[in-house]
Amino acid sequence: MIHIDIPIPLPQAVNEAALEKAALAALEHQSADLDSDLTLVLADDAQLRALNRDFLGTDAPTDVLSFPAGETDPETGARYIGDILLSVERAARQAERSGHALMDELQLLVVHGVLHLLGHDHAGAEEKAQMWAAQAQVLERLGLGQITVSEE
Repeated sequence: MIHIDIPIPLPQAVNEAALEKAALAALEHQSADLDSDLTLVLADDAQLRALNRDFLGTDAPTDVLSFPAGETDPETGARYIGDILLSVERAARQAERSGHALMDELQLLVVHGVLHLLGHDHAGAEEKAQMWAAQAQVLERLGLGQITVSEE
């Protein structure tokens, strides 16, 4: 189950079903259990900056943070793979700069976050190439093949 938490006012309506579809597409692409649970939190730059500082030692906002969990719910047996936090503010700026819709950018960031939860990274050139290839394949499946990563 994909849990979506929106604790902030949003600049426009968000299609939660599209975000869930993006997460499920990434899980399916990676042959992960589609019954896995995860949480998506739509936040702002301030929250992501604080988390980035506290957990990664970088005192700057970012577009997406993933916190893998890998736990099992003792009542349901479902695997909880973690939390993904998205900065809607940063996503809006990146979408505008790249010339696509905010929802497209949010779906890209969801896919990116799920890939991180499943063990992908982009610290090295080879890892980045593998992650970007997987991300592009998932976006293509979602009909978003024209979307590219925009890093601020």
